[in-house]
Amino acid sequence: MNRRIKPVEACIESAERKGLERTLGPIQLMLLGVGAVIGTGIFVLTAVGAERAGPGLLLSFVIAATVCAFAALAYAELAAMVPVAGSAYTYSYVVIGELVAWLVGWNLILEYAVAGAAVAVGWSGYMTGLLQSMGIEIPLALKAGMFAVEGGGVNLIAVTATLTVTGLLIVGTRESVYFTTALVFVKMLALGAFIFIAVPRIDWANFQPFMPYGFGTTEEGGVAKGVMAAAALIFFAYIGFDAVSTAAEETRNPNRNVPIGLIGSLIICTTVYVLVAAGAVGTTSYLELAGNTEPLASILRTLGFPTVGNLVALAAIIALPTVVLMMVFAQTRILFVMSRDGLLPEKLSTVHPRFRTPHIITMVTGLFVAVVSGLFSVDEIAELSNTGTLFAFVVVSISVMVLRRAQPDRHRPFRCPTLWLVGPLAVAGCLYLFSSLPKLAQGRFAIWTAIGAVVYFLYGYRRSPLGKQ
Repeated sequence: MNRRIKPVEACIESAERKGLERTLGPIQLMLLGVGAVIGTGIFVLTAVGAERAGPGLLLSFVIAATVCAFAALAYAELAAMVPVAGSAYTYSYVVIGELVAWLVGWNLILEYAVAGAAVAVGWSGYMTGLLQSMGIEIPLALKAGMFAVEGGGVNLIAVTATLTVTGLLIVGTRESVYFTTALVFVKMLALGAFIFIAVPRIDWANFQPFMPYGFGTTEEGGVAKGVMAAAALIFFAYIGFDAVSTAAEETRNPNRNVPIGLIGSLIICTTVYVLVAAGAVGTTSYLELAGNTEPLASILRTLGFPTVGNLVALAAIIALPTVVLMMVFAQTRILFVMSRDGLLPEKLSTVHPRFRTPHIITMVTGLFVAVVSGLFSVDEIAELSNTGTLFAFVVVSISVMVLRRAQPDRHRPFRCPTLWLVGPLAVAGCLYLFSSLPKLAQGRFAIWTAIGAVVYFLYGYRRSPLGKQ
């Protein structure tokens, strides 16, 4: 069996023949990336990360961001060369081959579906708490899934949120981004308020000891602890920046704007994360943060700003749906391209005649995420989304280096600087983070990948146009 590599020219030709409307500019892409990244990770995982790493959480954020930065540079070079939808799936298809591309796409499907459902369920929890504070009690059968807790039924709030953002995505990408932009402003305003209040009140004594559980990953009471254990978890907080590359086909001048969107959104998010983490562990002992489900709001209340704390909690409630929107958006674009390539049923890549969006695959994806968020608890498989992302980052980083060797003279609108340093560091960093994840998550990743291989050989391998040439 050959590798079935799809030429770059063929990808661009497919996009032109059955493509999406180009409406997005560099600022919209950066806001799209920030909207996808800043969400559950910083509003919730700050406390969990502090519990695992102590004040060393700051280092965990920097490590995760550094690995993402190396991968972002690799993404930027390929996104500028192959300005079509599909992200890591498409890039690996044109460099390594169809089987690896399918496995990348398969794992990205799981990543975005799980992440979207997880955020929807988390948002539902915030919303339920707000309604309870207003004296409105939601019955258990309507606020928790039947497979999440005993006595649960359908998480109606999570389902409603998912279906709403799905409808926005069907109506149009531009409208969805306008909605995201408005809510990104709300999130950034809330985090800015936290930084403005907390950072000047840092007590440097709270940073001692800086790494109470050490640098590497160790098991303590059944929980992985250490700076690297927290980095492997905190990596979830950066999932989404690569969603910018899935919008390449809907971007004006993608050769220039996609790299700006990728790198710009990552810089903004990293700066905000480090400042928020410093304010959190610098004003409150990491021991007190453990188990807190709304750490930023609680810290502000403790510092004597209860009204601001409540507003930050409200901002999280208002803004978290942008993350659900971006997870659904990214998954639909990957499925759209896989369908257009013949590896999934062609009907899925139908474009709406009026809205110029892939409405069928968007509806299928939205319904799937709604069912998962409505019926299940996704905490046990949340870390699985990291495994799929890390796998994609490794493949993209390798793809850039392979293409540099195989086609050194091909025009590159954006060139990854010092690639032979950045590329290996990206691969090594991703593998290190992967090894720091729980063994259970690693095992589930292996099982899911094996299932994907079986599906490919039963369906995609036989129907791929490249196999008929």
